[in-house]
Amino acid sequence: MIFSDAITHTKNGILLEIDVSPKFDCFKISGYNEWRKTLEVKIKSVPQKGKANKEIVNEFSKITQHHVEILSGHKSHHKTLKIYDIDKNELLELLKYYF
Repeated sequence: MIFSDAITHTKNGILLEIDVSPKFDCFKISGYNEWRKTLEVKIKSVPQKGKANKEIVNEFSKITQHHVEILSGHKSHHKTLKIYDIDKNELLELLKYYF
């Protein structure tokens, strides 16, 4: 799958590179940016007082059923998520329903 470039395997999980667009109708994984090698994610929340970051963590936790945290990009549209106790193939399997 082409979007596997956005995923990096680590010792206790994976890193996922995303680009976020706020103020959308609903949470949606909208595509893959080949140039940046990131998943494009649209969210409902506005980027104020951590609302957008909370939505991202909550939604990816629901999708993966694993603990998720934002490692970098807390105040940026480009973020790196760490998803614990999951491997790349499992995440790819879960994300294929969004494409």
